[in-house]
Amino acid sequence: MIRVAILSDTHNVLRPQVLEVIRSCDALIHAGDFAKEAVLDTLRQTGRIYAVRGNNDRTWAAHLKDTLRFEIGGTHFFLTHDRRNVDRNLDGVDVVIFGHSHKYFQQEIDGRLWLNPGACGRPRFGGALSMAVMEIDGQSGDYTVEKIDVH
Repeated sequence: MIRVAILSDTHNVLRPQVLEVIRSCDALIHAGDFAKEAVLDTLRQTGRIYAVRGNNDRTWAAHLKDTLRFEIGGTHFFLTHDRRNVDRNLDGVDVVIFGHSHKYFQQEIDGRLWLNPGACGRPRFGGALSMAVMEIDGQSGDYTVEKIDVH
């Protein structure tokens, strides 16, 4: 099994619980809004990372893309910060990951998973903090997703 930490909207806060979960994973997906480059630098030290630029990632993040397509363990991902930036053509994509709203969302739409891990930095809009962990079977490409409530 391949364990993947999925998070978004850290907004310059890396909580010990979040780092502990990330360290237990083989890869990390971050849907943007690091807020400061130091957060991305810290996360890069944890291993393989897939990341996009969020609306609060200023000029320091010019090297990050707004959207990213990649594959982990036979599962194909589309990653962006704002759901409004999802490509219309999602052929071959199994999982769409986005952030921005700070609200956890997980739903199967048109045969693919749409996932917003919520925010794990600062609480906003009266919502709880959360992230997700996906376990991918590298043999079959099957996966499960667990919501992690961050305290």
